[in-house]
Amino acid sequence: GKEVVVANAIIAILTIGGQQLFSFFTFSCPCHVGQNLIYGLAFLGVPALILLIVGYALNNQTWRLVTGKRSHFERVTTSNRLLKCKLICFVLCSITGRALVAPVTWLAVTLINGSYYVCAVSEYVPMYYYGANPNVTDSERRRILATFPCSQLVPPEMTRARDEVILLLRYQSQVVGWLLIAVVVITVFLSYCLASCFSPLSFLHFRYWSSYVHNEQELFDEATEQHSRLYAMQHVRKFFGFVPGSENVKEIRIPSLREWQAISGLAFLKQVDEEHYDYSLLHDWALKERANGKYLKTDEDP
Repeated sequence: GKEVVVANAIIAILTIGGQQLFSFFTFSCPCHVGQNLIYGLAFLGVPALILLIVGYALNNQTWRLVTGKRSHFERVTTSNRLLKCKLICFVLCSITGRALVAPVTWLAVTLINGSYYVCAVSEYVPMYYYGANPNVTDSERRRILATFPCSQLVPPEMTRARDEVILLLRYQSQVVGWLLIAVVVITVFLSYCLASCFSPLSFLHFRYWSSYVHNEQELFDEATEQHSRLYAMQHVRKFFGFVPGSENVKEIRIPSLREWQAISGLAFLKQVDEEHYDYSLLHDWALKERANGKYLKTDEDP
């Protein structure tokens, strides 16, 4: 839908801005044999990998897929199993597509920029680009080629050869970057085409279904917020004798030291039987203890 397109566009723009800042403040090619390749590939690949993992982690569908369990009441049939496999594949493709937006943008922008690629492969340029002194050893040639990304380290007689090599590598990097963008765009387009062709829903029916799912999720989130607030309100009222927002509070409850200790600590989910859980320590206390103790009228001086 439009929300997905807007979200992907925002992610891409933020990734481009982050890449520019990242390159400006942190990238500095070592210009040393053996280190250039590792450094350049690290700056290309590691941020992209991190962005991919973050993309998976920030998608709610990932956690729905991971934590989802088959209902005990569901009849396991061949058709059900096949439908479930298709659904899992569809969800995985959807999650991966969303997660790839940032890392692919990072790779495309860094390749079009060219600096990382130039740093990584400068020492591997074919020897005929060297030009100045063909009698040097291979190790010396690689050492000099490795300094090409750092103009201040290049001997004066190698300036022209250095400029030619940098131009060649930037050309290669930018071509790869644009090819990556073209492949991604074509893949996304073909994926949407195939999904539409094999979808059991017509175009208008699919739009209706998308709208329904969006509205259902919004309403469910609102109901979840209200339901959990009302449920928590019962336990808070039992502990304090009132809830925030109450008018004309006549009295408040003074919890005992033992009760404060009972609700203090880490609130882990606790299973009480096959069907129910205690969601917090206060929840556990409220279900087990009677709300006896000291009450204080609010219109009296303490």
